[in-house]
Amino acid sequence: NSNSNSNDSTPAAQFKPWDEIPHPLSVALRVGLIVKMLLFGWPAYLLTHATGRKYGVRTNHYEPFSPLFSAKERWMIVLSDAALLVVLGTLGLLTAQFGLLWLVRVYLVPYLIVNMWLVLITDLQHCDPAIPHYRGEEWTWLKGALCTMDRDYGVLNAVFHHIGDTHVAHHLFHYMPHYHAQEATRALRPILGKYYVKDTVRPGLRGIWAALWKTTTYCRFVEDVGGVLWFKDR
Repeated sequence: NSNSNSNDSTPAAQFKPWDEIPHPLSVALRVGLIVKMLLFGWPAYLLTHATGRKYGVRTNHYEPFSPLFSAKERWMIVLSDAALLVVLGTLGLLTAQFGLLWLVRVYLVPYLIVNMWLVLITDLQHCDPAIPHYRGEEWTWLKGALCTMDRDYGVLNAVFHHIGDTHVAHHLFHYMPHYHAQEATRALRPILGKYYVKDTVRPGLRGIWAALWKTTTYCRFVEDVGGVLWFKDR
């Protein structure tokens, strides 16, 4: 259900809020939005399903009877919760022995860094003014799968197993091992033609920042009209 605003359980495009959004967004507001997303985006998504599909009831990733999960998946959530409690208990014991500062340095800071990259890559691969969302009869699996773009993270491509610069192939063949993704991308480009989308910012960290700045500025909401939804900033 990729890029289906009706059925996708992962982050969906948000409809225009009641209050008017300043245009252009102030620098301070954009920086604040970026920091909030990178620090709290992943925990908020797990705890409240923030930015995801609205189910009309309490939704999170820890309750077995959350609408996210089918009946056959509930036992797996219980097992996952039990494992999480074991991890939290272990961290508590280690904190009692080594101190809170040790926990922050050894666990919390690396945890936040991993979360930052996870949220950053997820956002950049699926949010761009050139990428639409669909709903209703306008959505098909192929349309949704193609609603992503490849981005060049420079030397970080290898660190992330090329999930960023081969993301179109990942959407189309998500069971494919990552070590075949580059080969698949080279084969897909001429086949997809104009339907293959790649960002044009420079590779590396400066390009990542430029892309994040663009998405934060121009991918603020979609109008609640029609079946093809494009990101807008005002």
